[in-house]
Amino acid sequence: MFEVLPHVAMLLVLAAFVAGFVDSIAGGGGLIAVPALLLAGASPLETLATNKLQGTFGAATATLSYARAGHVRLRDQAGMAAISAVAGAVGALVAHLIPAQVLRMVMPVVLVAVAAFFAFKPGLTDKDKAERVKPAVFALTAVPLIAAYDGFFGPGTGSFFMLGFVMLAGFGVLKATAHTKLLNFASNIGSLTVFIPSGATWWAVGFAMAAAQVLGAAIGSRLAMRIGARLIKPLLVATSTGMALRLLWQVWAG
Repeated sequence: MFEVLPHVAMLLVLAAFVAGFVDSIAGGGGLIAVPALLLAGASPLETLATNKLQGTFGAATATLSYARAGHVRLRDQAGMAAISAVAGAVGALVAHLIPAQVLRMVMPVVLVAVAAFFAFKPGLTDKDKAERVKPAVFALTAVPLIAAYDGFFGPGTGSFFMLGFVMLAGFGVLKATAHTKLLNFASNIGSLTVFIPSGATWWAVGFAMAAAQVLGAAIGSRLAMRIGARLIKPLLVATSTGMALRLLWQVWAG
């Protein structure tokens, strides 16, 4: 039996489908799933735990879709994924050390900057560019920082991974999207291992939402691979801007 009324559960499933679709292309699925869970009556801890559960399935689906198409080689990226998982767990463990209110004030500015970069930067295509840092340096600096942020706060993680892959690793937009989903999946797994023992997860609702996430992510990733940067760029700009506006609203409403 669901932890909420059946009609509320169905609305959460619908929200998860849309979140999985959007997240598989440009990130920002939490922008949809988290408010939906809060409106359904979940506490902040229940919301975070349940969102990580259902979001993990969507990220896994998108990762496998991109991997099957050759856009990411899972074996080659295993080390980077492991770093992301550990950092995600550490971030979840230390979440209480950094006031969320501080992040809510800082992150809108950062997200608007990310959106502006992808909106106005010329030459952003699916073709790779020259890398600015070596893969090992990227794995030991950018990856743990972003993954830890995902563990203790979360909004914009996909946007930040995308920015890192494009700006530092020299990836094309589609390849960056594929690798972003792998590292996002890993950081979700890491933080989920911290949330599960808390007992706050809505398991029935979470797995129902996970099934919808899988479907949405499968459709979204296929569409992204078919259209590429022409779809990913505008959706990334829209989701980053949307997250920034939501965080600003939280600051003003709070």
